[in-house]
Amino acid sequence: MRLATILPYSSVESVPVAAAPDGTWIELAGLIGREAPRMKGALPWLMVHGGNLAERAEAWRGPRYRESDFSFLPPVVRPHSFRDFFAFEAHAQAARAWTGGEVPAEWYETPMFYFSNHNALIGHNAAVAPPVGCAELDFELELGVIIGHGGRDIAAARAWEHVMGFTIINDLSARDLQRKEQAVGLGPTKSKDFATAVGPWMVTRDVVADRIGGEKLTLEMCARVNGRELSRGNVARLYHSIPRLVAQASLDAELFPGDLIGTGTVGTGCLLDLGPENTGGWLKAGDVVELEIERIGVLRTRIARRAARSGEEPGV
Repeated sequence: MRLATILPYSSVESVPVAAAPDGTWIELAGLIGREAPRMKGALPWLMVHGGNLAERAEAWRGPRYRESDFSFLPPVVRPHSFRDFFAFEAHAQAARAWTGGEVPAEWYETPMFYFSNHNALIGHNAAVAPPVGCAELDFELELGVIIGHGGRDIAAARAWEHVMGFTIINDLSARDLQRKEQAVGLGPTKSKDFATAVGPWMVTRDVVADRIGGEKLTLEMCARVNGRELSRGNVARLYHSIPRLVAQASLDAELFPGDLIGTGTVGTGCLLDLGPENTGGWLKAGDVVELEIERIGVLRTRIARRAARSGEEPGV
């Protein structure tokens, strides 16, 4: 089942919706017969009672939204937290080489994450401009994991039971700012703080159930810029599995419904890994980034020119 949060053009209030078989969207509250003003509040109920949601959508005879009626917001608007891991070995190797180092032994022992800005998430087809001082804007292709049942100290063996579904993340990155932050020994901070694209929707775990074997999830991933495919990978190449990420995120800490967990970038899933000299340079105004993950869909992000502020030159 596909679930999304939309902003109708005729409204200022977001609306959680579920996909109908004909490509239209149905307000979630009407479909489940209970209030659902925010997606994250509905997730625990859906984890328990949402097994027949597709059948309800097929039988629905009420009002619907067409995609020409709205814009997509992130599937969960303003989650309680957004933890972004660093779990693909090929990307870890490329990132460390970029700073002149090697992957430390500690990386292989424990999945590492940082807290990103959960209030700066943008939706499918949104335009984003680079932050102040950035001339090296990059995309990052990641799988997003959305928590349905909260919990603390979740065992890896039980972690799938806490996962509501999956989405696509474009972890937009200002590489020149990131270099400065890493030189200080902190970060990423402002290099990731400005925007992260998430969407276009989430798919519930049952959609990919046949691709889950033990702790491994197998889904093809690819990235395109202006229609040109630059990267292809697979979620199965994670060094640290999704259950281990959930377990680590919840260690001595509470996870809440709607919390977003990023896998980190798949190997070659960004210009940093590929080498901007091999791809036509860093992202620039007018570029269109499309990130695709099998069985989920395509997340599109449009790169805009940053409006000049008083006393400065326009951005890229």
